[in-house]
Amino acid sequence: MTDREAGETAPFDLASMRKHYREEGLAESDLAATPVAQFAAWFQQAATEGRLFEPNAMVVSTADAEGRPSSRTVLLKGFDERGFVFYTNYDSRKGRDLSENPYVSLLFPWHPMARQVIVQGVARRTGRDETAAYFRTRPHGSQLGAWASAQSSVIATRAEVDAAYAELAARYPEGEQVPVPPHWGGFRVAPSSVEFWQGRENRLHDRLRYVAEPDGGWRVERLSP
Repeated sequence: MTDREAGETAPFDLASMRKHYREEGLAESDLAATPVAQFAAWFQQAATEGRLFEPNAMVVSTADAEGRPSSRTVLLKGFDERGFVFYTNYDSRKGRDLSENPYVSLLFPWHPMARQVIVQGVARRTGRDETAAYFRTRPHGSQLGAWASAQSSVIATRAEVDAAYAELAARYPEGEQVPVPPHWGGFRVAPSSVEFWQGRENRLHDRLRYVAEPDGGWRVERLSP
């Protein structure tokens, strides 16, 4: 393929697509004592001032036992000093990856605010009581969906999923308790590092990273943009 032909296939001039960030900076003195407290402050701003659609949406990146990576968007469903929690089908690709390799990266892409948060850590399954408690808060249809979908498996047609859902809806009508699927549950990511990225002019962004210390504390280091 010639350079001209390659250019004709691109709908936009990607090289010229750029945004000049003019957001306020992030200084070490601005940070909370722990990364979770700092995340809570930024998350509140993202959910209110930022008016972001689903600020709890995060990119979860995993790798299998052979190091082959995969990423997908998942909703954060809880966080505290113990870590960041999301729920999934344990037989899904990410579930299988995490059973072989528990190291995971979470990325919160809050682009309208010129901010990102990157969490790196180890994922462990939540207890069944915690999983069941969250499952009961899900809408009835979402509870049925957790049973109807063999997440990440190959299927012939959409009709297979629709038929499975319809059968479950008949078995467990609205108002009847849906059992928690044994193959479905939560992961809690205990962070080993959390980076707070703030966009600045001239691509000279602020990047401050909390790193876990052996004594349970945190040190903060500044990364070059």
